[in-house]
Amino acid sequence: MSTLTTTGSNPTVLSYSDTEGAGRPVVLIHGWPASELSWRAISDALQGAGFRVIAYDRRGFGHSGQPAEGYDYDTFAADLNDLLTALDLVDAVLVGFSMGGGEVARYVANYGTSRITGAVFVSAITPCLDASLPNNPDVGFSPEAAAGMQAGLRDDPEGFLAGFLTNFYSVPGEGEPRLMVPREQVSAAIEVAKQASLDALATCIELWLTDFRADLAAMSVPTLVIHGDSDQIVPFAVSGQRMPHFVPHAEVHVISEGPHGVLASHPDEVAAALLAFLA
Repeated sequence: MSTLTTTGSNPTVLSYSDTEGAGRPVVLIHGWPASELSWRAISDALQGAGFRVIAYDRRGFGHSGQPAEGYDYDTFAADLNDLLTALDLVDAVLVGFSMGGGEVARYVANYGTSRITGAVFVSAITPCLDASLPNNPDVGFSPEAAAGMQAGLRDDPEGFLAGFLTNFYSVPGEGEPRLMVPREQVSAAIEVAKQASLDALATCIELWLTDFRADLAAMSVPTLVIHGDSDQIVPFAVSGQRMPHFVPHAEVHVISEGPHGVLASHPDEVAAALLAFLA
C-alpha cells in the first residue's frame, strides 16, 4: 500500500493501492463500513484484463488517517481529486460502491470530467434516500432512522455491525433473510469495519441522507448502474431503478437475487458487467 497526504482545511493521509501500468485507470471507491479490501476480487479481474486499478481507503476507514473532522461529501470528493491529481490520472473510470457512489456523483459535480471518461454506481445510495425531502417519496429512510442507527452503533459497535453486515449479505427468505455468502465472510467484514474510527462510522450514517439529485445533473460521461434486486440495505426500487430518471443515458444491470454486498456474493457478475462497460 502507498500513501498520500491530502490538501485543504482537513488534511489526512490516504492509504491506496495502485497496480500501475499503461492500462486505462479504474478507481474503486468502497462502501460503509469497509475498506479497499472489499474490491479485491473485482480488482483482480480488472487487472487481469489489462486495466490499471487504483483502490483506496476513505478517510477514517481501513488504514487511512482518522482525523477528527472532514466527514462530508465535499471533503471526500476533494480527497478523491487529490488522489487523481497526485497520480495524474486521465481517461479514468470511477466506480463507487454504496456510499462510494456519493463520491462519484459529488466529484463530477465539483471537479468536472476532465480526468474521467466513465462512472459506475454499484449498490449506490444515489440519487437520494431521504424520505423527509420534497418530491422524494417512498424511499424509506429518514433523519430519525439515521439517528437511531448512530445510537445503536455507539452503544454496541460489534453487535450493531454484526446485525448490519448480516443483512448486508442477505436476501429475503422464507421466514428469515437468507445469507448469500459464507458466515466467515461476515466475520471478516466485521474485523475490517473495526479498523475504522467509531466517529467516522457514526458520522457517515447521516451522510446516507445526502441529496445527490443536483450532482447527477452534471453526469455527462457514460454511466453504468449495477444493483442487486434483493438489496435489503439500499433497495433497488429507491436507488438504482431511479437513476435513469436523473442520468438518462445510464445503463442499468440488475443482479438477480443480489444482496447489497454483491461484490462478495456475485463478484464474477459484477466484474463481467464492468468489463463489458469498459470495453
